[in-house]
Amino acid sequence: MATVTYPCYWQKKDNGGFWYWIYYASNGKAISRSSESYVNRTDCSHSINIMKGSSANPVFYTD
Repeated sequence: MATVTYPCYWQKKDNGGFWYWIYYASNGKAISRSSESYVNRTDCSHSINIMKGSSANPVFYTD
């Protein structure tokens, strides 16, 4: 198995056998999780790629 480096995404299976991802920050702490689970690992990977590509997107907030 490869040595884990942070930050990184981890793909895991839940108890129902569905795939999900967790994003770990550079300090090794989990800071984000997929909002849904996926039947296929490729769909889970696609969700990660969407997140990776969203870094230039605007951030909105309300007071």
